[in-house]
Amino acid sequence: MKRVLVTGSSGLIGSEAAAFFDHRGWEVHGVDNNMRRDFFGEHGDTTWNLRRLEQATRHFEHHEIDIRDRNAIERLVADARPELIVHAAAQPSHDLAAQRPFDDFEVNAVGTLNLLEAARRHCPEASFAFLSTNKVYGDAPNELDLVELETRWDYADAAYADGIDETMRIDATTHSLFGASKAAADLLVQEYGRYFGMPTVCLRGGCLTGPNHSGEEPRRGDHICYISDLARFRADHPDWELTRDVDAVCEELAGGRNATPVG
Repeated sequence: MKRVLVTGSSGLIGSEAAAFFDHRGWEVHGVDNNMRRDFFGEHGDTTWNLRRLEQATRHFEHHEIDIRDRNAIERLVADARPELIVHAAAQPSHDLAAQRPFDDFEVNAVGTLNLLEAARRHCPEASFAFLSTNKVYGDAPNELDLVELETRWDYADAAYADGIDETMRIDATTHSLFGASKAAADLLVQEYGRYFGMPTVCLRGGCLTGPNHSGEEPRRGDHICYISDLARFRADHPDWELTRDVDAVCEELAGGRNATPVG
């Protein structure tokens, strides 16, 4: 039986990934310590999603491990020897990153390094898929001209009809501390691919939505990431127009299967 290790397995993306591979006969090892509750309070508690996942899967094993615990992560990777690692664990808030910068960087950047190094030592042939973010580009995309359509804004330049690709710069721009910590992790994942020849890939998602998420009302009018019920959100905010697409998390997983590894 093939084995996959999924971090952030009680969250929106991680739980979907865990179910996705379980239903395809993989042995799934999930890593999550419900730190989302620590970050966002009772509304961020993911216990209900873990219970749902345990009931809906047949080959899923939960590991209550903090991604920042280097030794615990290495022991798990050494024992499980996965053929695939899906790294979805993260501190996802711009505002919280400014309030708790050490926690943000240690979870997003150092946690990623812990996982990469454990994989290099014990299963360097394993595919490593990192759930990055379009925030690695900082404010650079905001410099592009927009045109107003009937229900949304879109890029004026047809070259960006399919979105922004990796040629967009990531320097000389303001990221937020969250964007900076995710950019550090993103570069580490790429470097482990190029330097050590590991099969790594970064998926720079934007606005992701889905039903199995402990979501919070967004704090900024231009930031609608991680909204659990998009239809309800639209009803509550009828005057808000989209400036970017909202993807279902299952679409992110499907897109990840077609991504080209770095190493």
